[in-house]
Amino acid sequence: MDELLSRLFSSEEEESHMLDCMAHFMVFMAACTLVTLLFENVPYGRYASSKYGFAVNVKFAWFIQELPAFLVPLALLLWTSSSKTSLLPNQLLLAMYFCHYTQRSLIYPFLIRGGKSTPFASFALAFVFCVYNGYMQVRYLSHYAEYPADWVTHPCFIAGSGLWLVGWLVNVHSDHILRNLRNPGETGYKIPRGGVFEYVSGANFFGEITEWAGFALAGHSVHSAAFAIFTLVVLTSRAVAHHKWYLAKFDDYPKSRKALIPFVF
Repeated sequence: MDELLSRLFSSEEEESHMLDCMAHFMVFMAACTLVTLLFENVPYGRYASSKYGFAVNVKFAWFIQELPAFLVPLALLLWTSSSKTSLLPNQLLLAMYFCHYTQRSLIYPFLIRGGKSTPFASFALAFVFCVYNGYMQVRYLSHYAEYPADWVTHPCFIAGSGLWLVGWLVNVHSDHILRNLRNPGETGYKIPRGGVFEYVSGANFFGEITEWAGFALAGHSVHSAAFAIFTLVVLTSRAVAHHKWYLAKFDDYPKSRKALIPFVF
């Protein structure tokens, strides 16, 4: 892959500049997505529509669309000169990234029970995003990111790592609750209960937003910040849509629950 990258970029300075541009473009796309989602729900699950293309099996879609977020970074680590991977801050940040996507791409898809098919447009966009973001995050951390020698003891890194861990645990636990809402043979929707679902309708989204916000705080780069911002925009929209849907669907839905942030929003 070093040879491929050398053909794409005339120097490391050019690639580093491109990574910065990719991050700024992701922020721009987050703004465009925010405007779009004011008028349209993300077309997946209960909001899926045939106007976004043919349906893709949900397990297949999740596995294939998330896999590049794991394989592209893995290839970068194995087959390129990763000059910064010997540094502890970089190693820990890479571990956070891979911990999430090992679970999300290699474990989560095979635990899905039922679930509606994914429109092809959503599937394709998610696949492209995972390639794009996987390259941007891991190439920066493995080859360009430089931190002070004591960065792992800096308050930003400690607080960010703690947020990441809390967010990851909430995300995984909330997915577990959603998977087990129905007994074998049951159909239809149920009110999720337990864990952070006692406080918000989008507990899984709250967990993932917290996770990548912590990653951005610990990573202290435009690249990790761009990812956190994009995640915030997309998942906030999903949480609000879910909250409204639950309130309309169930007369006994807990009125004290918020959409995304406990006690606040």
